[in-house]
Amino acid sequence: MPSLSSRGLWKLQSAPKPYPLKVSQRSLASVTARQLPSPIQAPSRANQSRTLAANTKLMGLPACGAGARAGGSGSGSAVNRAGFSTSAMAAAARSGAGPASSGAGIGIGMGAGPAPVSAPPPPSTALASSATARTTSQALSARANNSQISSSSFSSSSQRTAQIARHLSTASSPSHPTPYLSPASPTADMASTYTLRKIGAPHTLEHRVYIEQDGVPVSPFHDIPLYANKEQTILNMIVEIPRWTNAKQEISKDELLNPIKQDIKKGKLRFVRNCFPHKGYLWNYGAFPQTWEDPNVIHPETKAKGDNDPLDVCEIGELVGYTGQVKQVKVLGVMALLDEEETDWKVIVIDVNDPLAPKLNDVEDVERHLPGLLRATNEWFRIYKIPDGKPENQFAFTGECKNKKYAMDVVREAAEAWDRLITGKTQPGGISTTNLTVAESQSRVTPDQLPPLPAHQELPAEKIDASIDKWFFISGAAS
Repeated sequence: MPSLSSRGLWKLQSAPKPYPLKVSQRSLASVTARQLPSPIQAPSRANQSRTLAANTKLMGLPACGAGARAGGSGSGSAVNRAGFSTSAMAAAARSGAGPASSGAGIGIGMGAGPAPVSAPPPPSTALASSATARTTSQALSARANNSQISSSSFSSSSQRTAQIARHLSTASSPSHPTPYLSPASPTADMASTYTLRKIGAPHTLEHRVYIEQDGVPVSPFHDIPLYANKEQTILNMIVEIPRWTNAKQEISKDELLNPIKQDIKKGKLRFVRNCFPHKGYLWNYGAFPQTWEDPNVIHPETKAKGDNDPLDVCEIGELVGYTGQVKQVKVLGVMALLDEEETDWKVIVIDVNDPLAPKLNDVEDVERHLPGLLRATNEWFRIYKIPDGKPENQFAFTGECKNKKYAMDVVREAAEAWDRLITGKTQPGGISTTNLTVAESQSRVTPDQLPPLPAHQELPAEKIDASIDKWFFISGAAS
């Protein structure tokens, strides 16, 4: 696979120790050179006492594309598990640092963005127009749609710090992540605070989907909270693969901020095959943020280790989702797929805004109101790799879909495993743990420490080979 960095995308580099950067009196963030693109190198210990402004100046990166870029803005404000308001990040994001190619400073530099996205069903993408980036004392300015932070001018970095501090002081309790509106209201959708930044054409090696909150890029793996209400009965789900599609898209664990990209096998883009009578994925398929299936732990009941991924989710509502969508869902049950000797949980959920959601509260309700769906789900996961020459997958519990209580226990275990990962208690291996919100994480950074992203692109998907639509008939599939 060619180096993506040569095409304006981020490519991770490996390097030694974390380099602590002074952020504020509230927390100490650190960033490793491994988690940022070259030419970043870990500075000497003598430089570690410098202020954030001095440090970011040392960490200059060339901006992507022609000219320096300025960040965009979104709407709304959500507070994550660390109690950090991302509206504050948006304020920080609207300041650039350093000219386009000099590398004399670093800023969020988000890139020139388009008009709001009109393609259904994604939310509008509110991105800023391109601007000349300077140091952190430059005026905050942005063209924003539905922005809660008006364009303001800050004559000093201390004023800018004070603005961020005001947002932090209004943040809700860290134990109650993101505000949640009751699903009884048809307009209740906290996902409206999230927008997408797409890079490259779909079905290409370069394609990436970044998720932004209030104009600031965030990690769908680490920054979007798992729970959407304080009772922890409603969860956030990241849609990776819309129903009835074949492109195997997933959160990229090893790239900075973990964008969604299409999986690659042997240098080629991966598509799942159509096993009769199914077409593509049967559900909106995705993952729970802030969860991780630890490959170092063998589950006592499945007798297999975790698969080193966020927890997989199958959303069974009537609407087809879109890649990068943040859905609010409730858990109904879970299946334990044994995929190549690894435990690969598949959590069954439904969008809380789905018309059927009030009637579905546990796994037996699924069979009552959607007869055949669980059987088809079991069959799909059992046979979907057979056309590619792999053996049939197996299930723990003889394929039984365990109930909601069991499923919630699986979710909590995966959340605890992620917490150990993000706080450094478990070695991350090749996983990028860079985040903007987890106070206890040594990989936490501020928006000013991120390299610039290329501008948002709404490009038509590349044509895929007609063979992807072929049906495969598997003997005994319906048994």
